[in-house]
Amino acid sequence: MREKSLKKQLTSFVIKNQEDIYRYAFSYVKNKDDALDIVQESIQKALMKINTLKDAKAIKTWFYRIVTNTALDVIRKKKKLQVTDEETLTYLSSGENDVYQDVDLNRALHDLPTEDRVLIILRYYKDFKLSEIAATLDLNVNTVKTRLYRVIGHLRSRIEDSEEEGK
Repeated sequence: MREKSLKKQLTSFVIKNQEDIYRYAFSYVKNKDDALDIVQESIQKALMKINTLKDAKAIKTWFYRIVTNTALDVIRKKKKLQVTDEETLTYLSSGENDVYQDVDLNRALHDLPTEDRVLIILRYYKDFKLSEIAATLDLNVNTVKTRLYRVIGHLRSRIEDSEEEGK
């Protein structure tokens, strides 16, 4: 009975968040077909392993962790890492139009290594809590804080440098 209830909750979660899940997968592989494959495979894995979910409240981080691991598996299989482009940043937005467009920020995000870019995406584009990011990426919360602090500092200096060059 518990398994049926968890499957319903998972199905509801995936349907409700399908666009965000796709964008998250896409942020790893930068390819529409691969991202769709990752989402499909992640759903399959989650349904097969639903009985390993200990707390139904953790379904979000549990599922995003499956997506993360599936995406990393795909990347390992392809043995190449691609850089994010403008199209990816568009997919990562929540679908709401921004009041402004910060070109310097987009460029700086574009130049980040994948693991740093994923931290920024989860924290500021997907509004994950630090504990959710840690659970999703299988990191310590303090490690997440430290890396976010470092990445934000790097982004800040990149943007300030580009502003100085523009003057």
